[in-house]
Amino acid sequence: MTNFFLSIIDGLYAFTVSIGIPSHGLAIILISIIVKVVMFPLTRMQAKSMKAMQELQPKIDKIKKQYSNDKEKLNVETAKLYQENKVNPMASCLPLLLQFPIIIALFSAMRAYFVPELNAGFFWIPNLGEPDLWILPILAGLSTFVQQKVTMAGQTQTGSQASQQKTMLYIMPVFMAWISRSFPAGLALYWFMYNVISTIEQLFIQGKLKWKRGEETAK
Repeated sequence: MTNFFLSIIDGLYAFTVSIGIPSHGLAIILISIIVKVVMFPLTRMQAKSMKAMQELQPKIDKIKKQYSNDKEKLNVETAKLYQENKVNPMASCLPLLLQFPIIIALFSAMRAYFVPELNAGFFWIPNLGEPDLWILPILAGLSTFVQQKVTMAGQTQTGSQASQQKTMLYIMPVFMAWISRSFPAGLALYWFMYNVISTIEQLFIQGKLKWKRGEETAK
């Protein structure tokens, strides 16, 4: 799969050449858009499933409390609740599992492609194969924070889950900013663009879900 993505990067760069704007940076922007468009159905499925699970959480908590001493009855009633509401608890995990190997392969391809010998510049970046020590890491960290913040705004978490998410909201951006200083600038640029498009995607999905819920309530 890594070789497949290497071919796509080559093809997108050839496309920028054909339109008279030869730029590896533009090729990165294009591949980030294509990846998000291709994976949009999976992301939307995951968001809908997670939303449905969150809406059922109060009922699940009630069942847990009611049958706390009867595990078998607890499992039966929980399964019945899922069936009645046509919710599959695994549906929120499956899209993520499918996306993960794709993202790993793409990252591997970009690390292999953007090497110092490429000598490709983009705006302030003299070489996308070399690390950018300040601007891109800061952008990668900020975009990670915003993307997580927007995603959390569309979820309802309580207790330990909420605490863990809040911790990750601040740890992950700092981690991504720091590790981006050791990435080729091309890879850090991809991560920044991926976060920007993911944020827009989440806003769109959340807006559509709210609109659909409002329509169902009106009915």
